[in-house]
Amino acid sequence: MSTFRLEIVTAEKEVYADDVELLVAPGVEGELGILPHHAPLMTMLQPGELRIKKGGEEIIMCVSGGFLEVRPDKAIVLADTAERAEEIDIERAVAARCRAEEKIKGAKGTEAALIEAALRRSMVRIKVADRRRRRG
Repeated sequence: MSTFRLEIVTAEKEVYADDVELLVAPGVEGELGILPHHAPLMTMLQPGELRIKKGGEEIIMCVSGGFLEVRPDKAIVLADTAERAEEIDIERAVAARCRAEEKIKGAKGTEAALIEAALRRSMVRIKVADRRRRRG
């Protein structure tokens, strides 16, 4: 099967680099499926789940936003944060969700937007970690 190079990078480190068959990413207008020889594009990412398929294996990662650049032979994810499903501390993610839910009750304006973003990030982390646990 045909592949393309995928690199996932945060400000701190390179999180992933390998040849893959498929990338599904959370674009701002919905999920994007990237296959080898995809048309070039650049888009923003929203917090969500990255799914990577390689050799019959599926790797699931959580990103908190960023950018995706696609070239015919390579895709680069420049993520605010990125972590593999197995790296997520679900108890910490649940605690973050609870804190955000509590804080948002009286928040307004910019503060409310920041808290909503934190809430979305924690919910995505919980979803990705939970999905990993169910798969076993």
